[in-house]
Amino acid sequence: MTEPRLRKASTVKEMENLVDDYVTQGYEILNQGERSALVRKKTWGDSHIMVFFLTVWWTAGLGNIAYALIKHHGAEKVLIKVDESRA
Repeated sequence: MTEPRLRKASTVKEMENLVDDYVTQGYEILNQGERSALVRKKTWGDSHIMVFFLTVWWTAGLGNIAYALIKHHGAEKVLIKVDESRA
């Protein structure tokens, strides 16, 4: 699993605004504290219809399940953290 990308904010309010922006862009909040938040790109539903139709005849849908799991576990994560040194 890859390490999350780090995004720094100078204040708690800026961090909250960044979290809101990421949620608007299609991310889900995995964990949120007072001075940090971890978000992940939502992956369920992306291109699954096409993969389903291309693989259902040969794999009985197992190709679609494998694609969903690989895509979900490899999704981009972003750690948004208040930078203490800027305050």
